[in-house]
Amino acid sequence: MPRPAINVAVRAARAAGNLIVRNLNRVEGLAVHEKERMDFVSEVDRMAEQLIMRDLKRAYPTHAFIGEETGQHGKSRYTWVVDPLDGTHNFLRGIPHFCVSIAMLEGSEPVYGVIYDPLRNETFTASKGDGAFLNERRIRVSASEGLAGALLCTGFPYRQRRHLRPQIEMTQALLASAEDIRRSGSAALDLAYVACGRFDGYYETGLKLWDMAAGCLLVREAGGRYCDMAGRDGVPESGNLVAGGHKVAFGIVNTIQPLLPPELLAG
Repeated sequence: MPRPAINVAVRAARAAGNLIVRNLNRVEGLAVHEKERMDFVSEVDRMAEQLIMRDLKRAYPTHAFIGEETGQHGKSRYTWVVDPLDGTHNFLRGIPHFCVSIAMLEGSEPVYGVIYDPLRNETFTASKGDGAFLNERRIRVSASEGLAGALLCTGFPYRQRRHLRPQIEMTQALLASAEDIRRSGSAALDLAYVACGRFDGYYETGLKLWDMAAGCLLVREAGGRYCDMAGRDGVPESGNLVAGGHKVAFGIVNTIQPLLPPELLAG
């Protein structure tokens, strides 16, 4: 696949981001639905996804597509994975931290990724083997040598509250060495921030493919690593993800493994 795929994804992400920003001043009047317990979707999510899908399908009509709001369309060696508004809870409450996330997979491996923060006008891009960039400037994960003094980020499993206790135990164990832990409300932006060194590492349970596909590629192309909580490389089907610089990711896995129930160690 040629690099123009990134350009198509960037244009689609920016169009969706502009739509999202235009609707910020009418949040209280938006139609909002609860998909699952404490998992909300707004009409802006749906409009943004329609816009992205239209542009991607126009450019790549034979590819498959997976959207957070509309599910899977078609089958192909190449699949576009779209989260039109990652951080919907933040958006609905007027918290200025959300993004658009678009990735293309070849088989199960991310090969192109775009994360766009429309409020900061920050566009994170990555292509397999070509590095990771923020507004066309090359980025790298932090040079942290391990957990000591690291700034980590996470999310709490509102879809899987049965895992809340292990999440709290993980957090407590990591804080024995880490400087601090943030919970920002957008998995995709968390991973983008790991890729550019703002955070040293990341861990979370219960993610979906659209939450992490683009961000995982950014981390890897920025010189980092992503794996599941047992330390197996690759985008985890379980959704239980660890990411960061190699030494930080290794430190997170080694710290949390003894605390985890078997279902969180599954592939």
